[in-house]
Amino acid sequence: MASGNTPTLALRSAKGVEVWKPEQQKQQLTFLPDARFTPDQSKSCRAIVYSPDGRFLAWANGSTVQLCRVVAGGWKTLASLPRPKACYLRFSPLSNYLMTWETYTENPAATDLPKERPNLFIYRADTGEEVFSIIQKRHQDWQMHWSCDETIAALLVGGEALFYEHGPSGPGFKQVVKRFGGLRNGGISVAPGPSPPHIGVYMPGTKGAPSMCRLFKYPNLELNQPVASKSFFQADKVDMMWNRKGTGLILMTSTDVDTSGVSYYGKQALHYMTPKGDSCGIQLKAEGPIHDVAWSPKSTEFCVVYGFMPARATLFNLKCDIVYDFEPGNRNSIFYNDFGNLVLFGGFGNLPGYIETWDLARRKKLASFKAPDTTLLEWHPAGDTFLTATTAPRLRMSNGFKVWHYSGALLGEYDWSGELLEVIWQKYPPGTYKVPAISDEKIEGIVSATPVASKQKYIPPGARGNVTVTASGETIDLRPPIPGLPVGYRSSVQIKTSRKNKKAANKAAAAAAAAAATAGGGAAAAVPASEGETGGETATAPPPAVPKKQAAKKNANNAGTGELANGNGAATTKPSGPSTNDVANGPPKASPTGDPNKDKKIKAIHKKLKDIKLLKEKHERGETLVQTQIVKMNSESQLRKELEELKVA
Repeated sequence: MASGNTPTLALRSAKGVEVWKPEQQKQQLTFLPDARFTPDQSKSCRAIVYSPDGRFLAWANGSTVQLCRVVAGGWKTLASLPRPKACYLRFSPLSNYLMTWETYTENPAATDLPKERPNLFIYRADTGEEVFSIIQKRHQDWQMHWSCDETIAALLVGGEALFYEHGPSGPGFKQVVKRFGGLRNGGISVAPGPSPPHIGVYMPGTKGAPSMCRLFKYPNLELNQPVASKSFFQADKVDMMWNRKGTGLILMTSTDVDTSGVSYYGKQALHYMTPKGDSCGIQLKAEGPIHDVAWSPKSTEFCVVYGFMPARATLFNLKCDIVYDFEPGNRNSIFYNDFGNLVLFGGFGNLPGYIETWDLARRKKLASFKAPDTTLLEWHPAGDTFLTATTAPRLRMSNGFKVWHYSGALLGEYDWSGELLEVIWQKYPPGTYKVPAISDEKIEGIVSATPVASKQKYIPPGARGNVTVTASGETIDLRPPIPGLPVGYRSSVQIKTSRKNKKAANKAAAAAAAAAATAGGGAAAAVPASEGETGGETATAPPPAVPKKQAAKKNANNAGTGELANGNGAATTKPSGPSTNDVANGPPKASPTGDPNKDKKIKAIHKKLKDIKLLKEKHERGETLVQTQIVKMNSESQLRKELEELKVA
């Protein structure tokens, strides 16, 4: 491809559609517009999508659907499809077809045009030629379902599933080769894997009968020919999730209303089926909602996040046995990388952006950090970095995106001016990248310029003059207990409590002083007589102490004679030669490196590192930093490197 193995980023915003490419500059990953791509300046872009192999890029700009292809010289526009109302786009698995869907509308009765007109269209990706159109009123599950080799296509229209064959002898979209009825409010899913594929069909229950999900082996779609069947009650909706190999199917059933009254959001349950005929219910260890379910790309296990916060996360194998229980945490989503050796747990939406990365082979947590205001997350095709973004309409302020390493290091960020609607990585075919090696090494990152939420406690405006915060972070309210009393007024109970606390503090200080005196080894004991004195006489008591002011005055008068008065009033002679301070300090300090210039540089670097430490503390407290301070924080690793070189040299 033109961009090599460096995927581009497609951005959809209120300004239009752009393609950017990442570039590594020093220690920061920067993003620059791709000069080979002509931006679309339309302000009403509704959708954007890359093809699964990354060859094509399509977007709906409010007047047409633009279809581009990556070529040797950059980007080539293949077609402008006349679909001004298109709001959903999707490619087929092999990128041979592009599907567009727009909201269903009816023509006014007074016109000569037909009352209904198609709203689902399929085009050839190579040429932009229209090959199929149909009326599709369903808003959810609107798209065509394909087998992995695109030989079978299935579409659920109304209450009937229509099947088309695109093999060497198949009629393609010209003829419906199979039909499956009785699926009003139901669903259909085509399994990935080798052809002919398995077909999952959900049939809702009526008049007290249970709902049912059946698996068929195409083309045997008769009701008496299922290879597996599972029935269940309490299911208004069923989501069918296949693994990549098509060897396992998870059914997530949900009801709109929980008749037991336990949950406001209804009731959920998980079931498991295989094309071999096995089926069972997936038993969870905790009560509460099911937040997310995801298959590993290896198709050997799946993960479920469930329960009330802190939520649990559990790995299951293909027999629905528990393989591993992750420690509970504030999470509600699961993201596997494309190789299945890393999993990311996120706490987004009503959670403040918690992120955990885990090495699945060792069952070890690699990092835990925060990406506040995240509304979108996607792994890089290489599997070792991922992108988080803050997008509209979920959040209309502080839009932008960031790229992180799985170790938690921030590699690059970009603050978007205006509303950013969507950011997607360019896709690549399987086998383009090798499986990334996972290690515990911490990668050096940059400091985010996004302001951190302040950790200081909120003080109401009416109390801001009457509340003080101690050095330990404790908030003390100085307002009187009764309105109208002067500020600082304390009741008798408060006064007694204060005196009691002060008395206890004084007692503890006295005990500490006594312990220190005992440890001094009798420093306050009497001085024994020397050998030159009379043996039977004790040492003479020291003279009475002289006040400090008198001693200072006497020292001033005796300054010329060299005599000084000590604290006891006795005159002492000022020693000649070096002062006692000079003796205490010892000889001058030796140079660390022997080179004064190097010593000066080392001292300057230490000062900068100390300043960076203070800036980091301010950043963690949520204080706003200017751009020069952020640049200074990002230079920490370079300064440490220079320091090591100076010490070694």
